[in-house]
Parts: sequence; structure tokens; C-alpha cells
Amino acid sequence: MTRAGSVERTRAPRLQGSMNPSVRTFPSGGGTCVEEHADCAELYPWYADVASSEYVRRVTHTTAVVLASRPTGEPIHENFRLEARDLPALEEGQVLLRTIYLSLDPYMRGRMNAGRSYARATELGEVMEGGTVCEVLESASAMFAPGDIVLAHVGWQTHAVQNADLLRAIDPGRAPISTALGILGMPGFAAWVGLTEIGRPQPGETLVVAAATGPVGSMVGQIARLQGARTVGVAGGPDKVAWMRELGFNAALDHRAPTFVEDLGAAVPDGIDIYFENVGGAVWEAVFPHLNDFARVPVCGLVSQYNETRPPAGPDRSHLLMSAINTRRLLVRGFTQRDFGATHYGRFQRDVSTWFAEGRLKYREDVVEGIENAVDAFLGLLEGRNFGKLLVRVSEDPTTGEPSTEA
Repeated sequence: MTRAGSVERTRAPRLQGSMNPSVRTFPSGGGTCVEEHADCAELYPWYADVASSEYVRRVTHTTAVVLASRPTGEPIHENFRLEARDLPALEEGQVLLRTIYLSLDPYMRGRMNAGRSYARATELGEVMEGGTVCEVLESASAMFAPGDIVLAHVGWQTHAVQNADLLRAIDPGRAPISTALGILGMPGFAAWVGLTEIGRPQPGETLVVAAATGPVGSMVGQIARLQGARTVGVAGGPDKVAWMRELGFNAALDHRAPTFVEDLGAAVPDGIDIYFENVGGAVWEAVFPHLNDFARVPVCGLVSQYNETRPPAGPDRSHLLMSAINTRRLLVRGFTQRDFGATHYGRFQRDVSTWFAEGRLKYREDVVEGIENAVDAFLGLLEGRNFGKLLVRVSEDPTTGEPSTEA
């Protein structure tokens, strides 16, 4: 299936006894017999959708992936546990959600550690965190009705009870609902805000971005091109190089190539004005000598280092970095998209939604089927095996008409 680019889907069997995606209930919940409520269709317009069912029964449990132990170095399957968990009864102002799509992102690796970071660590036994697109199954809130599609943050699980004021409505008529986790969501916002507020590209400047086929890097390259910059993308493998060229990068480089350092030098004869950092490691080492005076380096991620347990082998070259920051007047700034949410999210939606509607942006999704396959997909993400925005389709997407693979 292709959406403004391409979408790859890998099929896998679902867990037995999982949820019924067509379930709808009254705001009050419970097992309600249709025959006993002939006036329900008049009171609740959505009720006709399920009138053919003998009973409408509320979902009472979720299937979740929890953090079983903290990893040392690379995560392994034993760090995760798949389990059934009871759901609480709805309280006023809450909704019951069915997860349709789960976003898998590199930042989740950091949440598995207990050390200091910019956000709270996931505790042992807690559901792994993550952004989700969900359908409202039951509502005790005037904000949402059953059948509404919402952006939530319920993590790696099939269902959840959530406060309605924590959700954002998604309009399925605007774009595929999965884009709320990608090009029109957190990764897109990170790309847009890091580039516009820190990178600040000017026409004719040269931008280099690592992980340039991922959801952040691909957006960085496309937005910079729209703003008149010359763009150089870096990713791993010939298929990703071909995709970067399709995205419009002026130069597309394979960091796995034995000539990568020389290829980069040839691609930036006038140096680098903006380096959007997603990776660190060998790519940063190759980029660093080419940074121009007054170059800007938005540091969005360092995925190559997330599994490290000790400092890199010497010699210590931090003095060279600090000297370059001083003498070349470099701006190196770490950020998270959360830093700008309250002040910039509206502008992001305006700009990117317009470009998207005009067909000026492309995106690619790598979609894995079933919550039971989330761990394998996540481990592959940390190894760079994904190609595009990595999603888990947890249950049927009611907006696409695609058949569910649910058992």
C-alpha cells in the first residue's frame, strides 16, 4: 500500500482473544441488551452502527508490553514482558480507547534507563511508553464520542482508559490517521522546530542531516530544500540512498560505504552551514571538520550511542570540540520537541499541513502488524533495520477499509 511515497507492511498473526474493533458502548458502560433500549439510536446516533449485535459489552482488559528489567547495553527480549492487565472503570471525564497505531521511536531506549534524562524513566512493571492513534470505544466525557479518532500517549498496549483532556482529535479526512505519529506528529514537529528555530537555513546554505530516511531526517531535508538550502542526506544502504534521491536531496550518501569520508568531502565543497544531528558516532566525526564559521548544529538524537555503557575509547578530543565552538563560533544546541510545544505547535501544523496538502512533502512508513511484534520491531529500529517511520498496527484501521488480521 502506498501513501505519498510508500508504506511497507509485514504481516504477523495476532494474539488469540484480542479485542473486537467494532465494539461501542454507552457512556455509562456495561452489558446492554439492544432489545431493551429501542430508543438508543435516537439518543445516541452512533448506536445504529452496532444495532446488529445482540449485546454491546465493554472491554475490560488490555494486552500490554511492560518493562521487565533494565537493559545493560543493547536491549534484549528478556527486558520486556507481554501481559494482560485489567482496565479500570470509567470515571467522569474519561474515555476507553482502542489502540490502532503505536509509534516506535529511538527515544524509548533512553526511558528504559534509570539515570537522569529530560523525562521520567519508565519504572519496572510499567507499560512501555509511546505515542498512539486510537479510537474512542466508550466515553464519559462531552469532549469525545464513540468512534472518534484521537492522538493519545497510552504506550504499548491494546486498550487504555484515559482522561479526555489529554487527547487531541484527529480528522481522518485531512490525512491518513497514521501521519499523526509521523510527518504531522512528533517526528515532523521535531524536524520542523529544530530546523527553523536552531538551524535557521538561509537560501544557498548547505545542510547535512544524518538518518535522512527516518521520519525526522527526511522531513529536515525536505523542509530545508523548500527554504532554499542545498541538502545532503546520509543513511545506510543503497535502497535508502535511492529514497533520499527521490526526496530531492542534492546529494545522497551511504555512511556504510568505504569511501564515505571522501564522498562527504566531495559533497560539501563549500563546507557545512547546518548539521542536523540524529546519530552521532562516525557520521559526526566525518562532518565535524567541514563545519563552517557560524555553523548551527541542532542535536535531536544520538542513536548510535544509546546502548553504550562506557565512554568511547580515547584519546579524549573534547578540547578540540570546545576550541572549534569558540574559534568557529559554532552553535551546538540540544533540544526536544517538548521544549517548543506550547509556543510553536500551531505554526508547525499550519506550515506542514499546507505543504502536505500541496503535495510538496513525501513520507514513508514501515508498518509491523500486532502488539506481540512490537519488541522485535523496536530492537530492529535500534539497529537501523527500519525504513521510514516505524509503526505497529495494533488493530484494524477503521478509516482505510483494510481487512483486519485479528484472530
